[in-house]
Amino acid sequence: MTRIVCIGSRFRAEDAAGPRVYDRLLGEALPPGVDLVDGGLAGLGLLRFVDGAERVVFVDQVSGFGRPGDVLALDPGDAALAAPPSPDHGGGLPYLLRVLPGVCEKTVPRVSVVGVEGPADERAIARAAALAMELAAGAAADRGAR
Repeated sequence: MTRIVCIGSRFRAEDAAGPRVYDRLLGEALPPGVDLVDGGLAGLGLLRFVDGAERVVFVDQVSGFGRPGDVLALDPGDAALAAPPSPDHGGGLPYLLRVLPGVCEKTVPRVSVVGVEGPADERAIARAAALAMELAAGAAADRGAR
């Protein structure tokens, strides 16, 4: 199973890229074996969507990786270093990525991170949605090739 997990707050423009990508993907056909999740602000609560998955594609608004409007496929290790090592909201996805190997009950899934450097316009949201689908579809194709 592959999951696209979109993270953020739809009520704060500086953190709304994930929910906006989620809304966009709701109207599209997902590849077989791919689930779409609105992760909201769940932080470590996202573990329930990670544990047991083969692959997880996180979509989140980021800062400091590029220019406003850039959509990037980030290395999970780089994304994990993007915030202070704390479990509060400011730590969010970076904290989760740091602790993931120690807290997964099953095998740690392959993780991809789609970062949207904010503020994001509609073109950036469309590019982020397409990249998330591409990464998820690639994972589904990998499973089919085994």
